[in-house]
Amino acid sequence: MTTNLIDKAVILARGRGTRMSRQDSETELDERQAAAADSGVKAMIPIDRPFLDYVLSALADAGYRRVCLVVGPEHQEIQDYYGREIQPQRLEIEFAIQQEANGTADAVAAAESFADGDYFVMLNSDNYYPLEVLDALRRQEGSAVALFEKDALLEGSNIDADRVARFAIGQLDDSGCLKQIIEKPDEATLAAMPRPLWVNMNCWRLGPSIFDACRVIEPSVRGEYELPTAIQHVIDVLSEPFHVVRMHVGVLDLTSRNDIAPVTAELADVKVDL
Repeated sequence: MTTNLIDKAVILARGRGTRMSRQDSETELDERQAAAADSGVKAMIPIDRPFLDYVLSALADAGYRRVCLVVGPEHQEIQDYYGREIQPQRLEIEFAIQQEANGTADAVAAAESFADGDYFVMLNSDNYYPLEVLDALRRQEGSAVALFEKDALLEGSNIDADRVARFAIGQLDDSGCLKQIIEKPDEATLAAMPRPLWVNMNCWRLGPSIFDACRVIEPSVRGEYELPTAIQHVIDVLSEPFHVVRMHVGVLDLTSRNDIAPVTAELADVKVDL
């Protein structure tokens, strides 16, 4: 009998949205989409309704019931929409404020009070993950990451090969657990890695140890506190394994303006039920 089911999710919704706000004369958007894209708040891009609604609905379908949206103090639009304009029936939605955009580990750290010692799933606000991914992480034991087989990811998503080639790759140890996340691997590194390649799409199951790691890691060369650095600390210093949930499915990615049309087409028949 499964006894380790979790019902909490943390969604990182603060991203600057630099690529989304960048003007693109070849992409046609309606007035609402253009305004949302200009703001850089990818979670609120209207795909009939805000993109984040679809992400949240998938979480509810998978059995999650409590969600924390990590936002910046400037993201009043998100707080107003989920705090006042709609009344979800299947989800309790809370907010954690990341005061400064100091990186993904800093964003996760903002949700420590919400986690309250429990395991939780953590995901991006600009990715739509299939139900089977969210369900598998909910049922997994301990800390874990969902990694996506590269060819299946390409086939089932709106992300082209050039973009996927720049994504981080998960390296597994002999036991099949995560050894490390290799960020933006060069061609030589990729060529030397065993097949299949497992792509990291930032979908994790995290526990209390992640907050210990977030408190002690050093900033990256960009001056930000990065989640992969905190993950590596948990593995190497705290000696906690990260199980790998291997997925052969695609993920929808809403990074730039030219993603809006294909993502809209893919979600056209998806029912949102919050």
